Amino acid sequence: MIIPIRCFSCGKPIAQLWEEYKTRTEKGEEPKKVMKDVGLERYCCKAIFLGHIDLIDTVAKFKKA
Repeated sequence: MIIPIRCFSCGKPIAQLWEEYKTRTEKGEEPKKVMKDVGLERYCCKAIFLGHIDLIDTVAKFKKA
């Protein structure tokens, strides 16, 4: 749904890096370069970013009954 605050494996805070990563990759930059620039070096943190699908807008359409 939303990006986790910390990496599940190593515990590094990663949520603050998501917006910059998302905007730069949408502009056409290579994800590998963007991850290096924002400070993601561990493969566990990179896997969270690469595997994340932002569904918050889709889920927000439905009301809890």
